[in-house]
Amino acid sequence: QVQLVESGGGLVQPGGSLRLSCEASGYTFASYAMRWYRQAPGKEREMVSFITASGAGTSHSDSVKGRFTISRDNAKNTLYLQMNSLKPEDTAVYYCNVRMTSSRDYWGQGTQVTVSS
Repeated sequence: QVQLVESGGGLVQPGGSLRLSCEASGYTFASYAMRWYRQAPGKEREMVSFITASGAGTSHSDSVKGRFTISRDNAKNTLYLQMNSLKPEDTAVYYCNVRMTSSRDYWGQGTQVTVSS
């Protein structure tokens, strides 16, 4: 079965960096685009970053553009999110997602990122 396991979250000071990872299994990782989402307390889940199946194309939300970088290693079945210049408003649970079809939409369990001094 499809499994997505995020890791790399934690507590970091404003201006700091973290790298999130998402290990995928149970499907052909290299065949599907991937996304990172986040959900802050009391807010709706929002998409942060997108990457094509090959990794050649990426996009980021305006709120993280220039600070976050999404990447993937198809040989390792792993998705990454490099987060630099972190701000308190980046505090959220971060999720990786693969959407194969409208009915085959999978999520990891999430990893908490807290940006605070």
